[in-house]
Amino acid sequence: MNLFYKIVVPVFFIASLQANAQIKNAKTEILTVQGNCNMCKETIEKTATEKKVSEAAWDKDSHKLTLTYDSTKTTSDALLKKVAYAGYDNEKYLAPTEAYNKLPGCCQYDRQAEASAQTAMHESHMGKTQETPAETSILKEVYTSYFTLKDALVKSNGVAAATASAQLVKALKAVPMDKMEHSAHMVWMKNLPALQEGAEHIAETKDIKHQRDHFVTLSDALYTVAKAFEMDETVYYQHCPMYNNGKGANWLSLDKEVKNPYYGSKMLSCGSTTETLK
Repeated sequence: MNLFYKIVVPVFFIASLQANAQIKNAKTEILTVQGNCNMCKETIEKTATEKKVSEAAWDKDSHKLTLTYDSTKTTSDALLKKVAYAGYDNEKYLAPTEAYNKLPGCCQYDRQAEASAQTAMHESHMGKTQETPAETSILKEVYTSYFTLKDALVKSNGVAAATASAQLVKALKAVPMDKMEHSAHMVWMKNLPALQEGAEHIAETKDIKHQRDHFVTLSDALYTVAKAFEMDETVYYQHCPMYNNGKGANWLSLDKEVKNPYYGSKMLSCGSTTETLK
């Protein structure tokens, strides 16, 4: 038995057992991911790990990534695509050149000539492993939960807003990122932290003022995302000039008629439509 099987495989086995204990519907795969050092290890594992959804353990000597994930919530394809966008070539996806170039010097592994030559092709196809009729359908539950939250804020109902936002948190986690086109996926990944943070804060409180404050940043992030995805229905981007001591705040709405989520019945019609997204 060679050294790899004496040392590396047991490490993978232990990592798999630990992850299986925490994740439901667990499926484990061992896949190849390029990288050099412990900094690579930290980035790769962090990128492929999501609480209660997936766990990752990468070995820098063998370049083997052990993925254990809830097979009802994600796939190895989706996780490896995220790893590629972080700058690391793997057996299914090549990292975009821009992502690879941003890696610290110690992390810039030697890319195989064949892999480097194919990177441009992979960059154009990474978002096309599974096609959908319209990318809006990917975010359907996100939009539905957001608009329910907006309506609750219009009614100044903190309890309903918290419930809707809790649903939004779930919807954000369930988005099938492996179905996104490359350019849209990059926008999504950049804005996802703000979406998650805003939704989580609103879900954790029934204080309507606190909820509205976080709805500002949540709405700004979702607007940026909405601009990057195809729309299959008309959405109105609306603005309240009074909120936040006159600094103003925005929101998205399915209704052309202004119904202000930042003041509710106090100033229900305060605001205007600044952009129509189609």
